[in-house]
Amino acid sequence: MLSDIEIAQSAPILHIKDIAAQLNISNDDLEYYGKHKAKLPLKLISQERLELSNLVLVTAITPTPAGEGKTTTTVGLNDGLNAIGKKSIAVLREPSLGPVFGMKGGAAGGGYAQVIPMEDINLHFTGDFAAIERANNLLAALIDNNLQNKKYSLDIEPKSIVWKRVMDMNDRALRSIIIGVGGTANGTLREDGFNITPASEIMAILCMSNDFEDLKQKLGNIFIGMTRDGKPVYAKDLKAVGALAILLKDAIKPNLVQSLEGNPAILHGGPFASIAQGTNTIIATKMGLSLCDYVVTEAGFGADLGAEKFFDIKCAHAGLKPKVAVLVATIRALRHHGGAKAEEYNTPSLERVKTGCANLGKHLENLLLFGVNRVVAINHFPTDSDEEIEFVKDYCRKMGVKAIVAKGFAEGGKGMTALAEEVVQLCAGESNFHPLYDNHLSIEQKIEVICKQIYGAANVEYSLKARNQLKQIIKLGYDHLPVCMAKTQKSFSDDEKKVNRPEGFTINIREFEFAAGAGFIIPILGDMMRMPGLPNIPAAEFMDIDADGKIVGLS
Repeated sequence: MLSDIEIAQSAPILHIKDIAAQLNISNDDLEYYGKHKAKLPLKLISQERLELSNLVLVTAITPTPAGEGKTTTTVGLNDGLNAIGKKSIAVLREPSLGPVFGMKGGAAGGGYAQVIPMEDINLHFTGDFAAIERANNLLAALIDNNLQNKKYSLDIEPKSIVWKRVMDMNDRALRSIIIGVGGTANGTLREDGFNITPASEIMAILCMSNDFEDLKQKLGNIFIGMTRDGKPVYAKDLKAVGALAILLKDAIKPNLVQSLEGNPAILHGGPFASIAQGTNTIIATKMGLSLCDYVVTEAGFGADLGAEKFFDIKCAHAGLKPKVAVLVATIRALRHHGGAKAEEYNTPSLERVKTGCANLGKHLENLLLFGVNRVVAINHFPTDSDEEIEFVKDYCRKMGVKAIVAKGFAEGGKGMTALAEEVVQLCAGESNFHPLYDNHLSIEQKIEVICKQIYGAANVEYSLKARNQLKQIIKLGYDHLPVCMAKTQKSFSDDEKKVNRPEGFTINIREFEFAAGAGFIIPILGDMMRMPGLPNIPAAEFMDIDADGKIVGLS
């Protein structure tokens, strides 16, 4: 079979104005980025249409390192819905260069269920990440400039500064650094560090904003640190809001592209679900709902991360009411949770699948807590045996859920029509969506609800550092905010080695960060880092480009 990039490069691609025409968008409303990408104006959002459309979330079981194909399933399902005559659009996150050159290679789907132009999407795209990165780092520069500005100083205590610089690349060497070395002309000597761009609060703010004015208000509420006499300092105190907003004037507009089958897709925003909220922008989702009858979106990593944050943070804040959750499972991941080693993932083993289904079952139980209708998509691989597939179908049937084989990777939309039909049927039924917790609970109570009900933990423990930070958060008045857990994606627990469905474990809250502008508290669990490192053999090693500009190795 051809590689993802070979399939994408050989596929016919429509002019973006033809994709816009499918959505009844005027050419005058398109901001072209070449022939195959365009930004869309926020005026296309229609509040009246939101309640009439169907919002479908694609999530997954606890993944193996390569992922379980949520984007592939999302794109394929969107193609499948269009194939059966429904007006549907996929609304996705933008890829980060960190994973692109690190572990996974690309994030535009796979096989015959991709969004294109694939190379552009996986690389610089329309410059949204660059704009977020520069806005973030402008604020960092303004902070350090104020530290040595005697005339207009805000008297910020350097040790209290929590705002970090960002870069859209995996680089562990930048996690903790010393800046201002070389004398006062080079700034104030202090500890600092970098996060990856998807972990920037400005990324979170872009994704949580309803419009441009809301964006500016949230930018102003970014917490920087404390003055020497104990008063909080915000971005608005530095008079930074206007400049930050200028850098984001285009980034706030969603990006229109297409699938291999010429169906519309919107890509916008890209926070990770392990260290941020893991969903695309509220603006993009509302625009999709304004333009189509069905919106198929995704949330990062397993449902314990992306789906929980999608429901409890994004939907609760934006007033969105999802109808259906599609839980993606692969036979190889079930083998993994059943004890298979990496070299055995493609070796059929009914016994391992039986054991690994405990992970699938826990995710299905969790989704029921939110009141949404459920369906399991078995993302098909050639190494799946018939008896393994039949066992998973029967297991799900006993839990009151259909499991449908999804062949979007190999067959595109035609391999997803059965799943599409089930989604349509579920959307027509009753959905009683509700968040898991009430934000009026204390921060500790909200954390305990997630840890015990979603993860299955027995206890939650806090480090002394976390306890002290929690006191500050409460003192600042942010205890009413939802929580956005920073946790490994490889386990329900905070220990990536505890696969399948662990029980009786303790969740360890190492420290806290908080995003006053975006509107959530970030408990950091275990060894989680907000600046990833590269793997031993990065995907970058397999990439190249020839003299004609043809890229290879991006997948």
